Amino acid sequence: MLTPARSNRPITITQALLVFIAGLAIGTGLAQDTVEREGYFEVRTAETEIFDGVHTLDARLQLVLSSEALAALESGVTLTIELQMQVIRERRWLLDDTVAELAVRYELEYRPLRERYVVKNLNSGEQDSFATLYSALNSLGRVQGLPIIDDALLQPGRDYRIRLRAMLNTEQYPATLRLLFFWRGQWQLQSEWFEWSLER
Repeated sequence: MLTPARSNRPITITQALLVFIAGLAIGTGLAQDTVEREGYFEVRTAETEIFDGVHTLDARLQLVLSSEALAALESGVTLTIELQMQVIRERRWLLDDTVAELAVRYELEYRPLRERYVVKNLNSGEQDSFATLYSALNSLGRVQGLPIIDDALLQPGRDYRIRLRAMLNTEQYPATLRLLFFWRGQWQLQSEWFEWSLER
């Protein structure tokens, strides 16, 4: 966490955000890249398999931060990346029915004193640290054996499919900042839904 000169008190996330926004306002360009970089999130592959009666997810995602998101991260702002999943029961004569929804949230934080990027799974509490942003995002983009739903909760003889997407979640920030992010396209990082049939 950043520490101001002449003080031992750590900078809060709100203070870091204010510093970041001030930098945008005066055009200091906090991002490492000299050229504005557009971020994007993409689900490359996804599949499920049953293990001990539970459907688990393996997926590969491409997560690229925009210049603004990268600048915020390196200014001490913690980013939240969320995986959203839906289990949908297909119906012939009615609209399809969403029978289960799951969200897995990860925090991505940069610690300049140690020059490490920390990834924390907010659902499980597990965390790991990485020497580079590339390795941190690469780890986030590799989902293996994630439990989705117990097969006993699904109706026999029915067809189901699963949808998956990744997004940069800004709900933890104050409302005024969320409004600012809404109007700045570089913060609208969200993949398209990736869908596939659930094999049973």
